[in-house]
Amino acid sequence: MDIEKRIKKDIDLFERNIEEIEDEKIVDMATRYYEDAKYYLKKKDFFTAFGCINYAHGLIDAVRIRKEDF
Repeated sequence: MDIEKRIKKDIDLFERNIEEIEDEKIVDMATRYYEDAKYYLKKKDFFTAFGCINYAHGLIDAVRIRKEDF
C-alpha cells in the first residue's frame, strides 16, 4: 500500500473512531490534527499528514483505553 492510500485509510478510521469519544476537549484537539492531516495530504506533504493523523489517533486511543480501565 502506498503512503497516500495508507494516510487516507487512517483518516477514514479516525472518522469512525472519533464518534465514540465524549470528552469535548480531546475531540477538539484530535479533530484539529485530523483536519491538518487532510490539509497536508492535499499538499502531498505525506510526512506531515502521516504525523498529524497518527497524533489524532493517539489522542482518541488514550481516551478509549482510559475509559476501558474504569
